[in-house]
Amino acid sequence: MRGADSYNESLFTTVTLEKFVPATHPLRPIREWVNDALAKMNSKFSAMYAADVKGGRPSIAPEKLVRAMLLQVLYSVRSERQLVEQIQYNLLFRWFVGLSIEDTVWNHSVFSKNRDRLIEHDAVTDLFNATVEMADKRGLLSGEHFSVDGTLIQAWASHKSMRRKDGSDDDRPPEDWRGERRSNDTHASTSDPESQLYRKSNAAPALPSYLGHVLTDNQHGLVVNVQASTADGTAEREVAAHMLCDVAAPGKRVTVGADKAYDTKGFVSACREMNVTPHVAQNLNRKGGSAIDSRTTRHPGYEVSQRKRKCIEQCFGWGKQIGPMRQVMVRGLDKVDQLLTLTMAAYNLTRLRTLAQLHAQCAQ
Repeated sequence: MRGADSYNESLFTTVTLEKFVPATHPLRPIREWVNDALAKMNSKFSAMYAADVKGGRPSIAPEKLVRAMLLQVLYSVRSERQLVEQIQYNLLFRWFVGLSIEDTVWNHSVFSKNRDRLIEHDAVTDLFNATVEMADKRGLLSGEHFSVDGTLIQAWASHKSMRRKDGSDDDRPPEDWRGERRSNDTHASTSDPESQLYRKSNAAPALPSYLGHVLTDNQHGLVVNVQASTADGTAEREVAAHMLCDVAAPGKRVTVGADKAYDTKGFVSACREMNVTPHVAQNLNRKGGSAIDSRTTRHPGYEVSQRKRKCIEQCFGWGKQIGPMRQVMVRGLDKVDQLLTLTMAAYNLTRLRTLAQLHAQCAQ
């Protein structure tokens, strides 16, 4: 018997959003972990809005904003306008953010208005640190063997925005720059002044860019530290040494694997001063030879670090293929750093979910 093509919408319903989400959906453990981390940040969120306690309309709950920002990274949503649109009709997104079917979704401008507030109080950094603590409690971190690397992040600015700092080319059209030599000393972007012209190799063009730096634990490739910086030739090693200070301690021997870009006397000596063994790849073609010798390379641990350090490319690939880090749609170093930290927090959550499933299968 053929069924009728009819549509009758009920005035009332008893179905909840929880019933629409399968019990085995991969977002379920992530949502549980995120909610636990956000609950511990309740005092910080209260301090964020302490100045507005005297009056005014209630704000959008910062917990909902953070969960929505995580969804944007996890599902490769291009813009905040599209994110708000999807939250409006996507029941899975509504469930994850914490909105009921009847709740009205806020305007996309709420993200821009609250981004500076979240940066000022390091809310995203606390969320990232919570993912590291989760991994540590589950015994997924070695705490002794690390890898470090940097990646190029294209800024939300174009070549046309690069103008002379002294204003001598204000009367020229922005596209008329053929034959003119440009450098960071003489030119700056009018769209994003904090970005710098940078290229990874002689075969690549110099683009307005930032650098993203990541420190991973070698046991499972989880990110334990992250930072963005302006793009210059020494930033990778300087930021790496700064991040290693957080994991190094007196009487504790740790190792760090890195590629040939870190094979310099300055970085190697800085590591040894912190009691960190630099397992960097030897650059035998550099002037003066490699900064490390057989006293380091002869140990079996050196080969293990060189093999494990390549796993750090997975978080960069995920951040650029799934996440928004190939070319960020925010301007300014602080906002780029916040977006990079949020992306690595999302990466850690997906890795934790996968590792939890593997451990459950092994237990069976």
